[in-house]
Parts: sequence; structure tokens; C-alpha cells
Amino acid sequence: MDDVASPRAVPGDDALMRAWSAGDVAAFDVLYGRHRDKLYRFLVRQLRNRALADDIFQDVWQRVIAAHADWTPEAMFTTWLYRIAHNRLADHWRATRHRPSAPDDADLRTAQIEDPHTPEGLTAALDAQRGLQAALDALPAEQREVVLLRLEQELTLEEIAEITGTGRETVKSRLRYAMDKLRATMNP
Repeated sequence: MDDVASPRAVPGDDALMRAWSAGDVAAFDVLYGRHRDKLYRFLVRQLRNRALADDIFQDVWQRVIAAHADWTPEAMFTTWLYRIAHNRLADHWRATRHRPSAPDDADLRTAQIEDPHTPEGLTAALDAQRGLQAALDALPAEQREVVLLRLEQELTLEEIAEITGTGRETVKSRLRYAMDKLRATMNP
């Protein structure tokens, strides 16, 4: 038998959660490092307010920490994490009785994108990015959430359905309507 050690496999989220629940604090550090940027970006895009996103981001991780000992691998860790974030966002909207309104410039259309290596191209690319953000901001919150979870977090329709507490077909419809609106906005 060969004595050469095989490279260590990177543990999956479920294995890290089990290790953390068993007392391995370093496992939490790996989980946090693996998911913090995407979760934060998701919250910022949902709330459009960095200070509020910071608060809810902290609260989501506090809830993860508080509930980690009771965690069972019924769903993927990312599904569980984003379900906590979804619930926290729902709590926020209920508490403020406020749905985010579209910004005043949400109806701006972007120009045809130029060569990105010229100053004009860089400006056009930035304008396109702003146009996309404005189009995302103009979507109803439920549609925006589905788009962000699908495209940025690369979650499946089933995972999104579990996170949002809706059916797969509802998620599919929200995604289709949102993508139609984004296409219409970006390609007038």
C-alpha cells in the first residue's frame, strides 16, 4: 500500500455543522468564511441599505449560532441559512410595515455597451450595471429575492422554495416574471 498521504478533502457544510455541533469552533469559522460574502450581498440587495443589512447580517449569524446545536441535516446548510435570512427579512418588513419602493431613477435605460477597455466603454459598463441594479430594485420584493437566490447564490428552485416557504411552481413563476421584466427593462 502506498504511504503517500492523499490531499485532505475540503469538508462540506453538513460535515462542518456536525463538527461545530460537536464542539469544533474552527468549523464555524470555515462556514462563516464560506458564506458571509454571498449572504451579505444578498441582504444589501434586498434592503438597499448597508447599515440595515449590517444589522440583519449580524442577527442572522446570531440566530445560526443560537440554533446550531439543534441543527439536523434535513436540508442543505445554505438552504437553512437563507431560510433564516428570509425569515429575518420578513420580520423586518412586518415590523416596519414597509416594502422597499423602487428608486426614482428605476426607469432609466442603459445605452448600448461600448468597448469596455475605453473610458467610454467603462462608463457604459458602469451605466449598464446601474441599470441592472435599478431594474432589480424595481422588481417586487418576492421576485427580486428569487432572482438573487437563483442567479447570485446559484440555488435550485427546490432550495429557493424551501427558503421562501412557497411551492416550487410559485418560485418558477416568480423567476419567469422577474426575468421577463428584467429583459424588458434592459432591452427596451
